[in-house]
Amino acid sequence: MILAIDTSIGTSVAVVTRQGEVLAERASEDTRGHAESIGRLIATVLEARPVITAVAAGVGPGPFTGLRVGIAAARAFGFGRGIPVLGVLSHDAIAVAHASHGSFVVLSDARRREQYWTAYSGLDADGLPVVASGPGLTRPDDLVAELGPLASAERVIASAVPAGALGRIAALRLARGLPDAGLQPRYLRSPDVTPSAGPKRVTA
Repeated sequence: MILAIDTSIGTSVAVVTRQGEVLAERASEDTRGHAESIGRLIATVLEARPVITAVAAGVGPGPFTGLRVGIAAARAFGFGRGIPVLGVLSHDAIAVAHASHGSFVVLSDARRREQYWTAYSGLDADGLPVVASGPGLTRPDDLVAELGPLASAERVIASAVPAGALGRIAALRLARGLPDAGLQPRYLRSPDVTPSAGPKRVTA
């Protein structure tokens, strides 16, 4: 079984079988209280004591604080159990839940009057989303220019990431021996803090 965790928007946790069946799923819509809710949600979905053999972590795109909470929780759980931790693009979970075979664009709030976006050309024969472009970060007024030929595609505005769908993607990739997305977070924004250039010279 797979424990799926995503904190790119709110906080969502699920237990999914290797066949892609969602056994338990819990979520919090709070976009800032990830650290406060992640432990409780994991404990809730594990109440039936399923045998977890892998962890799937949503790697964004998403804000710095949210993503690092979810990825750290997934890494810690995997390390403690000695099981693999797989990275899955958070927008891919939304794309799978949308289940469209045509072109569409997933959008999520990046704060600071910006949006994260990923363009898809539909789902493949296995039901996995096919990324056409992105993920990217842009202001709403610049989105059409960013998308180019895909600017007229259907837009899916995400208010949550379903961990169950995230787990199904991980299950499909494991079953077919496909690589995961890696655990590098997709912040898509430079950090607000930069390293110090050293002590400033004091003059009289």
